[in-house]
Amino acid sequence: MLRVLALLCAAPTSAWMVATPELQLRAQQHAAQRHEVPLMASRRKAAVDTLVDPGKLYEPAEAIAILKKAATAKFTETAELHGNLNLDPKYNDQQIRTTVSLPHGTGKSVRVAVLAEGAAASAALEAGADIVGMNDLIETISSGVCDFDVLLATPPAMPKLAKLGKVLGPKGLMPSPKAGTVSANPGEAVKEFKAGKLEFRTDKQGIVHIPFGKTDFDEQKLLENLLMLTQTIDKNRPTGCKGKLWNTATVSSTMGPGIKLDLNALKAPAA
Repeated sequence: MLRVLALLCAAPTSAWMVATPELQLRAQQHAAQRHEVPLMASRRKAAVDTLVDPGKLYEPAEAIAILKKAATAKFTETAELHGNLNLDPKYNDQQIRTTVSLPHGTGKSVRVAVLAEGAAASAALEAGADIVGMNDLIETISSGVCDFDVLLATPPAMPKLAKLGKVLGPKGLMPSPKAGTVSANPGEAVKEFKAGKLEFRTDKQGIVHIPFGKTDFDEQKLLENLLMLTQTIDKNRPTGCKGKLWNTATVSSTMGPGIKLDLNALKAPAA
């Protein structure tokens, strides 16, 4: 008898419940809510998405105008170029890493650190460098603290940078002569980066993601910055690139929709 009572007590509660139509309906509604995926976009996003025809290729000037109109976030958004290039960066001769000086800057305040000593360090400080040092700065970086956007180095500092590769490499901050971040004249280099010079490189998929201003710039300034960017990419075409360099080019604001560019129209001003 005790064994029978134990088995009855161990039985699932649901086995003793009467499934009324009301309970069944509520169970179905609960299950639907659990598995429902919220697909409704925000009103702001829905509104700006209507500004762009996904199947159209836009001329640069028209794309810039739409980009500015679509920048409706509560902060000043960044204008960005996303270029899908016909490159396979796993090969050394199919990589791009270079710098560009935008005619109207990026609109961003850049923190510049410089590895230098003596007169070079003094020149960097006079030019407006935010952080200047040598052994002390190397130790700070080694600990994982990288409180800067750009790291410049004088040639004498380069042998000391080997141990910083694991820290700087993944962040894209390792100084390089090709990128213009190794300079015997750090004062001049600091002025250039403070004025809007920026470094960019292809990612692992062969795509470049580059800011070219703020959405509160006027349209002409954004257009001139964009054209400078695309011309710089063309001039730095890797030797291993076969056929066309560009697959697609898209511009957008930080929170805005992508606007596909007409590549022929993009190259026309440089022709």
